[in-house]
Amino acid sequence: MTRALIIDDHQIVRDAVSRLVREELDFTEVFEASDLEQGIEILSDTEVIELIIVDLNMPGSSGPESLGALVEAFSASKIVVMSASEAKEDVLGCLSVGVDGYIPKSLSVPEMTAALRQVLEGSMFVPRALSRRGVEAAPRARRHVAGLEHLTPRQREVLEQLLLGRSSKEIARALDVAEGTVKIHLAAIYRALGVRTRAEAISKLMSA
Repeated sequence: MTRALIIDDHQIVRDAVSRLVREELDFTEVFEASDLEQGIEILSDTEVIELIIVDLNMPGSSGPESLGALVEAFSASKIVVMSASEAKEDVLGCLSVGVDGYIPKSLSVPEMTAALRQVLEGSMFVPRALSRRGVEAAPRARRHVAGLEHLTPRQREVLEQLLLGRSSKEIARALDVAEGTVKIHLAAIYRALGVRTRAEAISKLMSA
């Protein structure tokens, strides 16, 4: 049995996303909550919920700070923000606390479905426009982000793939190297940038 939880203060959004998760992603049980407090009650009373989709701004939530607490408390779940906001600072704020993806509500149903599949398969989803800006900005960021100048050419290639939201397995396939090799490069990249996770690395580079 696969379980999902939709946390959003708008009933119409919950209904639509719940239907998408059931029909397109084949989840067998979908819970709904109208605010963060109710969502946490469901999470606390239910066996592992594989996917949590949460709105950014709603009653009982303090934005990224609340999301960070959610990520810390329910680390076994994939946590995705689905928000009407496409502001860069909102996206970066959410990624910096470790969510697995940020999906704008302006995306079409097929685009949302693809984004959620990407997260469930182990990749991070970042809005296309922002991820593209991050990749384009990475070379220019050398002057502003300490540590980039120490990366090898191969590590820079891995970093570009990382900024596209790809998993270690996908990066290995794209660069034709072993997944273990990718993980070694990622560890070196994180050390050079002074971060601990891919979310922190993406946030640091995109905000440069």
